[in-house]
Amino acid sequence: MADVIIDVQKLTKKFGSFTAVDNISFDVREGEIFGFLGPNGAGKTTTIKMICTILPQTVGNIQVNGFDTQRQQKEVRRSVGIIFQDPSLDNNLTVRENLYFHSRLYHIPGREIPGKIDSALELVGMGERKKDLVRILSGGMKRRVEIARGILHAPKILFLDEPTIGLDPQTRKHMWEYVLQLKARENMTMFLTTHYMEEAEYCDRIAVIDHGKIIALDTPANLKRLVQGDLVTLVMRDSVRAAKILREKTEYKPVVENSQLQFYIKESRDRIPLLFKLLGDEILELDVKKTSLDDVFIHLTGRKIREEEASSKSSAHERMKYRARMTRKI
Repeated sequence: MADVIIDVQKLTKKFGSFTAVDNISFDVREGEIFGFLGPNGAGKTTTIKMICTILPQTVGNIQVNGFDTQRQQKEVRRSVGIIFQDPSLDNNLTVRENLYFHSRLYHIPGREIPGKIDSALELVGMGERKKDLVRILSGGMKRRVEIARGILHAPKILFLDEPTIGLDPQTRKHMWEYVLQLKARENMTMFLTTHYMEEAEYCDRIAVIDHGKIIALDTPANLKRLVQGDLVTLVMRDSVRAAKILREKTEYKPVVENSQLQFYIKESRDRIPLLFKLLGDEILELDVKKTSLDDVFIHLTGRKIREEEASSKSSAHERMKYRARMTRKI
């Protein structure tokens, strides 16, 4: 087993009476992609900010690359690179100027800066754009520049906080190609936060976080095993009657919604013939969907992550304003 590079124990963060992160413990192993999966307002970004020494914890201990986040902040900051979800490049500077400014902040020796900038930009496929003003770049290109900036000082760990939010699907795919190439070439540990289920599939292990608590932590494959099989959807002539037959003659627990039945089946390929034997011509349509991380989230929380995104948007905005006020007081 790889060495532990991040160790978090009994971590809590409060903003006044609001508990953003609630007594969580986990570790991240060297060289892995570790994911935080959860809706906005779940505590993902707040946790990253504490690990990176941007926010002080209320309670708990954090070790990063062997350094304590409260007593050895400079050493921790040298060990990490961060790509936050909000854009942070200066649009009025060139790509190279943005990276040069970052190099000086991290006290990279002047004679090493040009080579490091060129290497980082080549790694993300932006070597030919270093003289361009940032404001003329596409959203995907800006994200790649931010990754280059994040790895400029050769960190042990790269934090990717909702790295593809606001990007179109094709650009998100291309960006992940660069991220995975970077991991393969540099053996860099990566800490990802996301609410995109398909992105969480890239992770070696995932912590599902909701309302500030970690409710599950395992590999994507093992998390999917928490759900009892594949999701079967049947469109029926008489859904109520069909549901009654299935409850009486099988172990399935179908949910009726209009003309549809939904339920989970283990080893669905072998069990589908039984459905036709029991229900016959009553079945109008049948669909089988392999278990996804979205199903895992529903299983663990009772709701879809996208529903939570929509319902919490305005309240999350108010919480962020409140947090900003509190942070200025700390």
